[in-house]
Amino acid sequence: MPSEPDQRPSVMRQGLGVLAYAIRTEPGVFTGAVLASAVYGVMTVGSSWALGWATEHAVLPAFRTGRATQGTLAVAALLIVGVALVKALGVIGRRVLAGIMQYRMQARSRREVSRQYLRLPLAWHHRHPTGQLLSNASSDAEAAWAPLAPLPMAIGVVVMLVVAAGAILLVDPVLALVGFLVFPAIAALNFVYQRRLSPRMMRAQQLRAEVSEIAHESFDGALVVKTLGREDAEAARFQTRADALRDANITVGRIRGLFDPLLEALPTLGVLAVLLVGSLRLAGGDVTPGELIQVAYLFTLLAWPIRALGWVLAELPRSAAGWSRVRAVLTASGSMEYGTARLAGTGPATLEVRDLTYAHVPDTPVLAGVTFTVRPGRTLALVGPTGAGKSTLTQLMVRLIDPDRGQVLLDGTDLREAAQGEVSAAASLVPQQTFLFDDTVRGNLALGTRDPVPDERIWAALRLAQAEGFVSALPRGLDTRIGERGATLSGGQRQRLALARALVRTPRMLILDDATSSVDAQVESRILRGLREGSPESTVVVVAYRMATIALADEVVYLEHGRVVDRGTHDELLTRCRGYRDLVTAYEREEAERASLDAGEEVVA
Repeated sequence: MPSEPDQRPSVMRQGLGVLAYAIRTEPGVFTGAVLASAVYGVMTVGSSWALGWATEHAVLPAFRTGRATQGTLAVAALLIVGVALVKALGVIGRRVLAGIMQYRMQARSRREVSRQYLRLPLAWHHRHPTGQLLSNASSDAEAAWAPLAPLPMAIGVVVMLVVAAGAILLVDPVLALVGFLVFPAIAALNFVYQRRLSPRMMRAQQLRAEVSEIAHESFDGALVVKTLGREDAEAARFQTRADALRDANITVGRIRGLFDPLLEALPTLGVLAVLLVGSLRLAGGDVTPGELIQVAYLFTLLAWPIRALGWVLAELPRSAAGWSRVRAVLTASGSMEYGTARLAGTGPATLEVRDLTYAHVPDTPVLAGVTFTVRPGRTLALVGPTGAGKSTLTQLMVRLIDPDRGQVLLDGTDLREAAQGEVSAAASLVPQQTFLFDDTVRGNLALGTRDPVPDERIWAALRLAQAEGFVSALPRGLDTRIGERGATLSGGQRQRLALARALVRTPRMLILDDATSSVDAQVESRILRGLREGSPESTVVVVAYRMATIALADEVVYLEHGRVVDRGTHDELLTRCRGYRDLVTAYEREEAERASLDAGEEVVA
C-alpha cells in the first residue's frame, strides 16, 4: 500500500504511488505486459524499416524498369507480414496481461474493502452512509486501477520512442532535428492538459459517490418516500447531484475535446515539416526516397508514445481520487477483537451486566452504570421511555458493539474474551427493524446455521413464533420466495419469521428488541407465553411497552436516561415507581379519558 506521505502529495505523486503499489503487487504480470508492449514497439519501428526496404528494393525498381522480380516481391511481403504478425502477438500479450493485472487489482481492493467492512465495529458503520460504502467498494475501486490498462503500453512504447529516435538519427540527423522540435511543444501541451483536467476529474469522482449515496438512500427508504408523498422531492434531490455530475463530466469532455485534437495535430505538423525539408534534401541527393519514407513513417508513429503517456496521465487524477477513498476505508480505526474463551455450556445462560457505560458521541453517554443479572431460564423485560438506551443495551448484550466501560458476561465469561462466533452461536437478537432476504422461507430461517436444519425444527420454531399458519398457507410453503425484504408479507408476518429465524438456532439467550410490535396484543401474548413454556433452553430478555407483555416477564428493569431507576416484578414497580407506572399505564389512561369524553358528549346530546 502506498506509504503515507508527510505532506499532502500532488495528484501526480499520488497517482504514481498507486501505480507503484500495483506493480509491486503483480510484478510478474506487469513484467510480461511490458515485454509484450516492448515487442510491439520494436516491431512497429521494424515495420518502418520493412516499408523502407520494400520501397527501395521493390517499388522504385518496378517504376524504373516496369517490372519487379518475384523473389524481391516475396521477400518484401514476408518482411511486412512477418513484422505485422509479431507486432500482433505483442498487442495481444499486452492487452491480455494488462487486463488481468487491472481486474486482479480491482478484485483485490473489493475483497480488502469488504473484509474491512466486516472487521470494523457497528459503531463505525453508523457514522458512514451505506451509499458511500457501496461506492468505495465499486466505482472507487474501479477508478483506482483504471490507469493499469494503458500503463504497460505507455511503458512499452517508450522503447519504441527510443528505437524510433535512434533510427531517425541514423538515417538523417538533419531531418531528426527538424522532427524533434515538436517534442517540447507536445510536452508543454500535456502539462497544461493535466493541470486543467486533474481537479475536474477528482470532482467528477466525488460526485459519482454522492449520486450513488442519494440513490441508495432513496431506494432503501422507498416506503417512507411514497407514504409521505416525497417522490418529487427525492427526484429533485437526486437530479441536483446527477446534474452536477453531468456538468462535471461535460467539463472533462470539453477539455479532452479541446486538447486531444491538438495533441493529435502536433505530430502531424512534425511529419509535414519533415516531408518539406526532406523533399529539399531529396532533390539535393542527401537522402534516398526509401530513407525519406522511412523517416516520415517513423514520425507518424511517434504520436502513439506521446498519446499513450497522455492516456495514463489523464487517468491519474481519477485513480488518485478513487484510491484515496478506498484507502480511507482500509486505514479506518476501530476493530472488533476476539479472545479464545468458549461458551460451551448447555441450557439457558446466565446474563450479567456490570457497570455498563456507552456513548455514541463522546461525553454524551447513552448508558451509564447499568447493572443487573438475569438468572438462567428467566424472562426479563427492559422498559423505559424513548431514548432510554434500551436498543443500545441489546446490541451490547450480543456484542454488536463494545462498551466504553463495564462488562457483559454470559455464564461468567466477558463477551470480549469469547472466541469469534461464540457469542452468535449462544445468543440471538431479534431487532426492531426486521430484515429478510429475497429467498425462500426456509433459506431465511436457516440463515447462518452451522449445520443443515431439518424441516421439523423449522416448523417447531414457526409454531413457537405463531407463524405456522400463514407459512402453511403460502403457495409453496417453506419453499416460497418472499421477495426483497419480505415484500410479499405483512409487517407482523415479517417479525414472526425473524423471531422464528432466531429460535431455529436454539439460542441459550434470546433478546427481543420490541420484536413483536407489529403483531396484535393477543398474538404477542401467545408468542411470549410460548417462549416461556415451550423454550425452556433460553434465557429471554424482551424490550416491551405493552402492559400485558410486561406482565408475563419474571422481572422488570426500568431505565430512564440510560440508568437503571428500579428493578423488580411488574406489580412491585407499579406500586413504588411513578415513572414506570405512568409509562405502562399511559395507553390505558388515554383510553379511559377518551371513553369518559365520549360518554360526556352523549349525555349532553
